[in-house]
Amino acid sequence: MLSCSIFVAGVKFGLLFTRIGARSLLIPNSPAMSDDSCSPGSTPVSAAAPAAVRALPPVKVTRQILATAFFTFLVYLAIGIPMAVLPGYIHLDLGYSSVVAGLGISVQYFATFVSRANAGRMIDTVGAKQTVMRGMLLCSASGGLLLLSALAQPLPFLSLVLLFTSRAFLGLGESLVGTGAIMWGVGRVGSENTAKMISWNGIATYAALAIGAPLGVVLDRSLGFAVIGLAGMLLTVLGYVLARGGPVTPVVQGEQLSFKLVLRKVFAYGMGLAFGTIGFGSIATFITLYYADQHWSGAAFALTAFSSAFVGARLLFANSITRFGGYRVAVVSFLTEAVGLLLLWSATTPELALLGAGLAGFGFALVFPSLGVEAVNLVSPANRGAALAAYSVFLDLALGITGPVAGAIAGQLGYPQVFLFAAIAAIGAVALSLSLYRSAQQRSKP
Repeated sequence: MLSCSIFVAGVKFGLLFTRIGARSLLIPNSPAMSDDSCSPGSTPVSAAAPAAVRALPPVKVTRQILATAFFTFLVYLAIGIPMAVLPGYIHLDLGYSSVVAGLGISVQYFATFVSRANAGRMIDTVGAKQTVMRGMLLCSASGGLLLLSALAQPLPFLSLVLLFTSRAFLGLGESLVGTGAIMWGVGRVGSENTAKMISWNGIATYAALAIGAPLGVVLDRSLGFAVIGLAGMLLTVLGYVLARGGPVTPVVQGEQLSFKLVLRKVFAYGMGLAFGTIGFGSIATFITLYYADQHWSGAAFALTAFSSAFVGARLLFANSITRFGGYRVAVVSFLTEAVGLLLLWSATTPELALLGAGLAGFGFALVFPSLGVEAVNLVSPANRGAALAAYSVFLDLALGITGPVAGAIAGQLGYPQVFLFAAIAAIGAVALSLSLYRSAQQRSKP
């Protein structure tokens, strides 16, 4: 019953984004956001937010945010559908080790990692809309390659190569869409709504994962693994078509800092994000094999529990960062995530594991926006695309490393120890956040 209710909650959030997102994409642009503002020969706007953006009423702000986050929803639905199926396909169907299965997930995050700098600069130069469109095309190619991988299953090595290539394309596309959608939304509603845009973009992400994981299992069991790739391709083709008809936001004019300098500025904040992300990476990559090792059923619903709790936390505590500050919210978030991971590590029943996954998702929910808002504010508006991309690099790095490292831990010590490792990392993030908070207080003193 709990698993069903969690899945239903994820579906409801998915329908919310589908309904509002599709409707809002058809609304004409405000004058400040017209296509002419970014046409060839037009003058980029200054770093100040356009008055028309600031004047948007709250309801329209939310609607514009949801319309832009809808693109993230589509991409992460394409990511979530194979998430619970891929490790088993690599390990059981193709016959490769758990380390290779972990790499199969991590390839996506490595590709996202290496392309973040390009994504940030693309946003700051050609614009967020074009960045999202290009990302959708890459994700569509990923779906086609995954379809070919399924057809090549009788040749395991060829199937694995095609699968890894598919994951790389998906990572490149996710980098462009994930960062591009946030900055596209900020361009539509103003920089004062950055935290709200980041939060709703995360809700779109994990609502999609909450739906995608069990949906992928159903599709795989009823129609076969090939349908997984076809579904991802169709979803992101739809995303490209919708993005092409969306409004263009102006590119902000200003001095462009080198990506290396921006990366240095956000390094400490990114490390906190990386420590907290290990928990998500461990759950996303190994929860299926952990459940199988314990002879439990319902692994896909553990991913759904994580994602639904994530969405619920962002809805319930949407204003907490503004009210209490990013550093305080980060400390509480990391502590909550650590407790959930420790519960997952020590679970003796699938119900306790489900609860642990949900608690970890609840804690992880505000990690990205709480430290992200502080990190983005370190640079000028003209470099915020680069700052967000640089900050996100640490999420990609953590997810990329987690797969093989956690796979090695699982192979030597067992699957439960993977979650103990993740819990220790989350506790380390608590200490780092407290240090950043104290440093910020020192800087604010006259």
